[in-house]
Amino acid sequence: MGEGLTTGGLECLFTGSVWAEGPLWVPSSQTVRWSDIPNNLILEFDPASGLTSEYAVDVEFTNGRTLDADGSVVQCSHGRRRIERDRAGAVDGIVDSFEGRRLNSPNDVVIARDSSIWFTDPPYGVLPGTKEGHEGEQEYGGCYVFRFEPASEGLTAAITDLVYPNGLAFSPDESVLYVTDTAGPSHGVPLRIVAYDVADGGCRTAGMVELEEDHPADGLKVDLEGRVWTSAGASVRVYSPSFELLKTIPVPEKVSNLCFGGPDGQDLYITASSSLYRIRTTTRGATALNV
Repeated sequence: MGEGLTTGGLECLFTGSVWAEGPLWVPSSQTVRWSDIPNNLILEFDPASGLTSEYAVDVEFTNGRTLDADGSVVQCSHGRRRIERDRAGAVDGIVDSFEGRRLNSPNDVVIARDSSIWFTDPPYGVLPGTKEGHEGEQEYGGCYVFRFEPASEGLTAAITDLVYPNGLAFSPDESVLYVTDTAGPSHGVPLRIVAYDVADGGCRTAGMVELEEDHPADGLKVDLEGRVWTSAGASVRVYSPSFELLKTIPVPEKVSNLCFGGPDGQDLYITASSSLYRIRTTTRGATALNV
């Protein structure tokens, strides 16, 4: 099952984070950028040298990130409760409120071909006792998946029926948006990945897979063939578009997120608890900008 999707073994490239998250391959520097959220750091791994360095410090608890068409990085800030843009270290806000109320703590983000920015907004950065942001109120009274239109600066609540929406990724043709819900049984709902049909900026539930408590999904990506590569506890799981389990890749730590990268886009980089891992694949990510 899943033969041919990966080659070789899993490599540990770096360890020493408290909670590693939000990996992204940055073509301009040929590096992998990711966050150590509790330590308030952004790190970069250089495959050419094998070295990891601090990209930025005191970053207000950044989490997920994605690449825009101009090469800038769009990222989620728990601390600033916003989506923001990083251009070679110069950071500017994009959107931080919905109907006059602050966002919760944006978690993961993708950009569609029409330049719209889609992001999840669970409360992890504002919860009591959080080490991933600043304690605060959920001001608009929910946890939504949003669509932001840069040209009009309009923000729309595209998905409102999840409890704690977290990771998200488009299918190759952007007709389907996959979103993980990480609230789980403590909130009376299953751990799950939900597929939404996307049309005219709106979303309609099209399918779902429920997950075991020891294999909860967090971040996820989609490859060129439409397969879903998702974090799943101490593993990465690969599903078909109809949620048939194709492959499980064991990882020594709890996985948070992943991205495709490397010079040809076929390396899978995995953030897992304290570490950054890599495994070689035979495919590439569906989002051409990220490879």
